[in-house]
Amino acid sequence: RQAAPGAAMLRRSLWLCLCLCSCRARGLRIHEYLYFQVLSPGDIRYIFTATLAKDFGGVFNTRYEQIYLVPADPPEACGELNNGVFIQDQIALVERGGCSFLSKTRVIQEHGGRAVIIADNAYDNDSFYIEMIQDSTRRTADIPALFLLGRDGYMIRRSLEQHGLPWAVISIPVNVTSIPTYETMQPPWTFW
Repeated sequence: RQAAPGAAMLRRSLWLCLCLCSCRARGLRIHEYLYFQVLSPGDIRYIFTATLAKDFGGVFNTRYEQIYLVPADPPEACGELNNGVFIQDQIALVERGGCSFLSKTRVIQEHGGRAVIIADNAYDNDSFYIEMIQDSTRRTADIPALFLLGRDGYMIRRSLEQHGLPWAVISIPVNVTSIPTYETMQPPWTFW
């Protein structure tokens, strides 16, 4: 027998409630998660979960209703960017690897980015958050740095490539506690 149309959504809502009620998830307290929503392109119009860097970077003092999420070129952002002009006053999507998380954050900051979202380079990672920590250089960064699951980063980049788009439009941060759980649209490939 087939389940009622709302059964899957109810299961996801209950799972989200359990996650929000739990004190720790993989070593992280719930308030260390930050959420953003992709507004465009429409096929990835979901709310994504990220974690802030542990001991470097800034915080979001402003909520951006609509801001571009620009994939860095080259993706690892360990040096000069080919599309640095598009990063200015926007948020960069960067891929893990090649240099430290702090180095990537500083590259985006030097190009005028407002924040950086660093996606894991393990494209099948849909559940394990990496703790981004300071490297041993004593450098600092002022912009927020977030870690994104590899599957989420891959799906965002893939959608942009399929649509021939240079960036996504996002809203960040999103307060998921103010959204009714039945309206919370999480990616179908990630189990919250």
